[in-house]
Amino acid sequence: MVLKGIDRTFEKWQARKHKTRMVNSLAYCAQEVLEAAQGTEAAGESQAAPPGFPAEEVAGYLRRNAAQLRLAAAGAPAFEAGVWVEAAETLEQLAAQEHPDLEVLEQRLTALEERIKAAAVQARTGEELFEHRREMDRQLAPYRRKMTAEQLAMLEKQYLDRKVMEAAGLPRLSLFYL
Repeated sequence: MVLKGIDRTFEKWQARKHKTRMVNSLAYCAQEVLEAAQGTEAAGESQAAPPGFPAEEVAGYLRRNAAQLRLAAAGAPAFEAGVWVEAAETLEQLAAQEHPDLEVLEQRLTALEERIKAAAVQARTGEELFEHRREMDRQLAPYRRKMTAEQLAMLEKQYLDRKVMEAAGLPRLSLFYL
């Protein structure tokens, strides 16, 4: 329905005689997208989207992440290793199940990733975390004045989370990385 709205917007723009203003933002398409969504609801079309990935692909992804967690756990301190092995077991159980609602699966994976990330942060030394933060500050310096405090806070959290996960050799669990 979103693509229908965008397509309609560009069709209308192409049909115009005077094309002085260019389309330079998706915001230009917002009204048509909204109308397409309302038209879908009015027509009684199903709102349940078909699964975005084949079940075998999701199961393989979960198994690969479980194997990577077990590999990371092999050389980790006991606390980290315990959390990561438990997470690997959960991923293997999820891989064996059917997932008709990928949104629910994504929520479970996000909660699981938060848990393994917390264990990874706790196991990092203060010096490692300090170095990650210094590197982040250097990379964000040119953009700080152009961003709001909320944007900066979100970007800093994502950057530090990614660095900690990479340093520990942990996989990202979200289906967005599939």
